[in-house]
Amino acid sequence: MVFDAGRDDLIVGVVGAGAMGQGIVQVSLQGGMAVVLIDVQPGAAAAGAAKVYERLDRSAERGRLEVDAVAAMKSKLTVAEGFDAFAPCHAVIEAVFEDLEVKHAVYGELEKHVSTECIIASNTSSLPISSLGRQCAHQTRFAGLHFFNPVPLMRLVEVIRGPSTEEWVIDGLTKLGERMGRTPVVVRDHPGFLVNTGGRAFTTEALHILHEGVAVQTQVDAVMRDCAHFRMGPFELMDLTGVDVNYPASLIMHQQNSYDPRIRTVPFHKSLYDAGRFGRKTGQGNYRYDQAGKVIDPPSPDFLTDAAPAERVFVAEATEIFSDLLAGAAMAETDDGASPIVAALYGEDCSTFAARTGVDYRRLVAIDPTGDLSKRATIMTPPGADPAARDAVAGRISANGRAVVAIKDSPGFIAQRMRAMIGNLGCEMAQIQLATPDDIDLAMRLGLNYPLGPLEIIDDLGPPLAYRIMATMQEITGDDRYRPSPWLRRRAQLGLGAKVPA
Repeated sequence: MVFDAGRDDLIVGVVGAGAMGQGIVQVSLQGGMAVVLIDVQPGAAAAGAAKVYERLDRSAERGRLEVDAVAAMKSKLTVAEGFDAFAPCHAVIEAVFEDLEVKHAVYGELEKHVSTECIIASNTSSLPISSLGRQCAHQTRFAGLHFFNPVPLMRLVEVIRGPSTEEWVIDGLTKLGERMGRTPVVVRDHPGFLVNTGGRAFTTEALHILHEGVAVQTQVDAVMRDCAHFRMGPFELMDLTGVDVNYPASLIMHQQNSYDPRIRTVPFHKSLYDAGRFGRKTGQGNYRYDQAGKVIDPPSPDFLTDAAPAERVFVAEATEIFSDLLAGAAMAETDDGASPIVAALYGEDCSTFAARTGVDYRRLVAIDPTGDLSKRATIMTPPGADPAARDAVAGRISANGRAVVAIKDSPGFIAQRMRAMIGNLGCEMAQIQLATPDDIDLAMRLGLNYPLGPLEIIDDLGPPLAYRIMATMQEITGDDRYRPSPWLRRRAQLGLGAKVPA
């Protein structure tokens, strides 16, 4: 069987006229297709169509679309009341709210009216395609087509293959997504699919850093923006999407992934949810917000000191970046018993390093050597450390034009452990064949605006170093949250790139 996504007379049905349904209607019209729109709520379909027309008109006013083209698009949209209007459709996309019984009822009605050659797809963001399709008489033509909000602006669409989905359906939906102007990636059915799974590490690892008392929200956000080039820090993003959205999603994802510790959240996340501190929408979350959504008086992430910059440091664990970060200080190869001791650590914390090497922990200051250090550097000290050593090293780094974030002792600092965790989860997605390595990276860049895809992050660190960071963090913490993926371990052992196929 073949689905011709390029045919001139292609008709797409959309069930549900909410924000997602409206977006799907709009990109379908812009792709030159005729659309039939239905919503079971009286008047909802007409109201949704009106909003689509408004957005198309605004695009014409701004010169993005021709006036005549918009008029032609409008003429191709039919607002219908009964499911019998879907009879001529070649594909129908369900975009109702996330309730299994409601969706099953929709599919039951659809199958009474559409042909057996009509593809039925769900825009679900969280429900398994296997569960959704089990009530369909023809499961082979059922699949997921997961768009991202706002649909007209977000280029990614996940094409989700259910256990019974035939290849002609996947091929047809892929080409349909392309005709809609989206970038499709094919994903195996899995809790959270690709983007929602891969995105867990960014938020939850930040929450673990906070939970452990290592750093506060502004410090984590500043480091991930400046040193790792994310557009927003994890706590800013959490407040933007809404704790009322991301906390329940975290619980569902943890449960549906057999309670994998790599994606578990922390009690503070629940506290925000229970307190109704959902983020920007409530004026409070991780931060406080004014009416315009601007953060009110966030604490500075920067460590400021009046101490004189260090004139001499003993380099216990060297890195080339020290010659730049600590320029102006003599870097000694022997310990004089008084100068600060600096070390570049990978996956280790200061306490472990001091115990392993025998250096004086009271004068030890570790510096994260990974990421972009042109604007900001992260330092940490062990319990019982002399503040004077920390202050002298921070003063020297500041004198060389960098902001300093000073954190408590932690395996992997902030950016190092978060990037390794993001990359390791991407490796695990490749290991279980959730999608191809290239599509995993593409989806995470397009779906979440990551500066690099997770496997690209591993290659940026280098697989051997990424594996070392993960294995060291697991050994120190005893937490399987940090267990390296077999995909990462094998490529690190063989000296291969993260995207080398199995």
